[in-house]
Amino acid sequence: MTTPASQSKVALVIGAGDSTGGAIAKRFAKEGFIACVTRRSADKLQPLVDSIHAEGGQAFGYASDARKEDDVAALFTQIEAEHGPIEVMVFNIGANVPCSILEETARKYFKIWEMACLSGFLNAQQAARRMVKRGRGTILFTGATAGLRGSANFAAFAGAKHALRALAQSMARELGPQNIHVAHVVVDGAIDTDFIRTSFPERYALKDQDGILNPDHIAENYWYLHSQPRDAWTFELDLRPYMERW
Repeated sequence: MTTPASQSKVALVIGAGDSTGGAIAKRFAKEGFIACVTRRSADKLQPLVDSIHAEGGQAFGYASDARKEDDVAALFTQIEAEHGPIEVMVFNIGANVPCSILEETARKYFKIWEMACLSGFLNAQQAARRMVKRGRGTILFTGATAGLRGSANFAAFAGAKHALRALAQSMARELGPQNIHVAHVVVDGAIDTDFIRTSFPERYALKDQDGILNPDHIAENYWYLHSQPRDAWTFELDLRPYMERW
């Protein structure tokens, strides 16, 4: 039996890939949330949606370009009309593309900023507008070490992630007193993905020693942030394997 929209609670994951984003969606679905997940291609979401359904949860996939303001507004309106209030919004888009500053192009620099920062603003703003009216909600941003320091050959990514962290800080200070929990998660280290397995086999070999991040364990921390009592909210949480240098 489908839960009426007025009684439902939705967790929206922007950028629900095959590892971290998908694991976060599964974790919230396990707690009874309707997991609404997005990627630019809806077809790529079907395995995740099917997996959540197989585990007894509810999930729906949406194709969405997170960089386009009108598309983002339409997405939020559609989800709340079809499934209920968005109680949790997770922004999980990366754009980690290395390039020497001597060879970087303005076009690619701007594109990386659009993906990793502008899209974070557009989606978080839509979530905040709805949550403030209801007087509750959680907005979680996936950050990276690049948001704390810029490494060589990552000027574009570092600039975008620094800006995303600043956005999260500003939103937390403005919205916290309105009962909206805003948090920024610094994910520092390789994650157990097919990309790491095929592109960095030596790094992936550390998996047996807990040397790379397990997406399910990352997701557990996102649930933890949402579950925190408001007298002890965390703004920034660092996640890294015990052997990671920082």
